[in-house]
Amino acid sequence: MAKRFLLKNLLEIGEGLCRDENVVIGYATERIDQRQPLSLGASARLRSGTVIYEGSIIGDHFATGHNVVIREANRIGDRVRVWSNTVIDYGCRIGSNVLIHCNVYIAQFTVIEDEVFIAPGTMVANDKYPLDKENLKGPTICRGARIGVNSTILPGIRIGRDAMIGAGSVVTRDVPDGMTWYGVPARDAG
Repeated sequence: MAKRFLLKNLLEIGEGLCRDENVVIGYATERIDQRQPLSLGASARLRSGTVIYEGSIIGDHFATGHNVVIREANRIGDRVRVWSNTVIDYGCRIGSNVLIHCNVYIAQFTVIEDEVFIAPGTMVANDKYPLDKENLKGPTICRGARIGVNSTILPGIRIGRDAMIGAGSVVTRDVPDGMTWYGVPARDAG
């Protein structure tokens, strides 16, 4: 296991961190119940403008583009890449070997399994009724799924293993494993 060091009791960083100027690691959350250490794995590469809140666990070989925000209470696996101008809101679970491209929003409580690709401009929602905090539920994007550019995934949706969503799609219902769906609303490409 790689060596780690602890700073101020709320920050644990693995060896080999490479970070640009203007990177914030362990930004204090306003959520008092979320005050937990940030654990950042070995060999992370963080580009300028990246802000990572305290209270997440991030695996080894994590990389960001510029101006990425990772909120609190996330669990992120190994070899995850999050490219420029992307936000991962709080309480998400992201597997290993995941690529989240530029200008993507990942809503609270989203689950992204291993080996998923999310193209630029994708928006992931978690509230069927805006401002209804009682019914927040992010979608689940299963292992090996690929999401096309500028797609929208609505709350509580399951995108199956190895499924593909075409560019510009709006996903309003569950997508079965291995299927290709596209359109508004997204349907089986059949």
